[in-house]
Amino acid sequence: MTSSSDPRPGPAGPSRARRSLRPLAARGRDEAHRVASPLELFFDLCFVVAVAQAGAELVRAVAEGRAGHGIPDYAMAFFAIWWAWMNFTWFASAYDNDDVLYRLVTLVQITGVLVLAAGISRAFEEHDFLVVWLGYLIMRLAMASQWLRAARSAEGEERRAALRYAGGVLLCQVGWLGLVLLPEPARPWVFLVMAIVELCVPLYAEKDYETSWHPHHIAERYGLFTIIVLGETIASATIAVKSGVDEHDALRELLPTAAGGLLIVFSAWWIYFAVPIHGHLRSNGQSFLWGYGHYLIFASAAAIGAGLEVEVEQAVGRTHLSALAASAAVTLPTALYLVTVWALHSRHFKVGIAQQLVLPTTALLVICCTFLGGWAVLAGGLVSAFAVAAGVMLKARPASRTGGERPAQQAA
Repeated sequence: MTSSSDPRPGPAGPSRARRSLRPLAARGRDEAHRVASPLELFFDLCFVVAVAQAGAELVRAVAEGRAGHGIPDYAMAFFAIWWAWMNFTWFASAYDNDDVLYRLVTLVQITGVLVLAAGISRAFEEHDFLVVWLGYLIMRLAMASQWLRAARSAEGEERRAALRYAGGVLLCQVGWLGLVLLPEPARPWVFLVMAIVELCVPLYAEKDYETSWHPHHIAERYGLFTIIVLGETIASATIAVKSGVDEHDALRELLPTAAGGLLIVFSAWWIYFAVPIHGHLRSNGQSFLWGYGHYLIFASAAAIGAGLEVEVEQAVGRTHLSALAASAAVTLPTALYLVTVWALHSRHFKVGIAQQLVLPTTALLVICCTFLGGWAVLAGGLVSAFAVAAGVMLKARPASRTGGERPAQQAA
């Protein structure tokens, strides 16, 4: 999936000294063999540290019966993580030249997300967003500097787009100060307003000029981050089950949760990667909606892991939550994930009403599983696995009738 010899724009055969710093020129949208770089993979792994921290705080809040506060706090923290990650991803797809300065600025962004992760606990427990704001500021100042550097190498409408990005990023940081300076009751409104403003910056910046992001590269970057988030979900759930078995000898009680959780995560991976989405990303209008919608995909995927931890804590008696509330902590994010993947991804490749109804119906059935008590997670996992099997069979039927073969990627 990755390549250390990823081709970079520049003069043919430059010396190592000349390659250490060169103009940040746009890369071609039709560039062949474009894959994620080792720096991008390192960037993703560091960002998932913040995702894990946000998930851990969500578990604590829900297990203590503070879901009404914990879920909005999780949404706010995850937005900061996701938005910084997404902005870098699309910028890198268009302008990554992998020189020394580009690498250093990217490492500064990684430092920022680690600072942000360090402040998540305080943001959840005390609603003190100073450290989170500082980490976000570090990431966004680094991002603005990248756009200013791109503007130096560009002309005309491309230059104006880069300057709009830089200006929009910098102005937003002033607005985010409200999370630190304004009284606590006003902070959710500050977040709502500033989140909308942040989402509007790319729409404004690219209204006259589309940056040259690479469809296949973007699809791969989002897919890789989905894998990392699902991996974090498995890791957190495994640690929770191990703790329950070691400390409470509750293997029999936890087996349904462990089996159901695995089926849910395996199905989530299968459903996301069943179709080659890069062919759908042809314009900013399609791609912005797809890219923005992944906030719900990433956040719900991470929340599944948090929900599995809550379910384990309820099963071994470490929380006073009801079985219904603990089950909902798994089934609701699972249903949200299924519906969002269908809306953004799968529906573009479904043929006929039967195929279109598989994932929405599955989401509804998973929600119904909430009321099955200790068997809710296992039932939700079986329903999710059934959705995968139904998708495979419905895809195979037209192929068998025509005697043709479908590509392996679309056999689900």
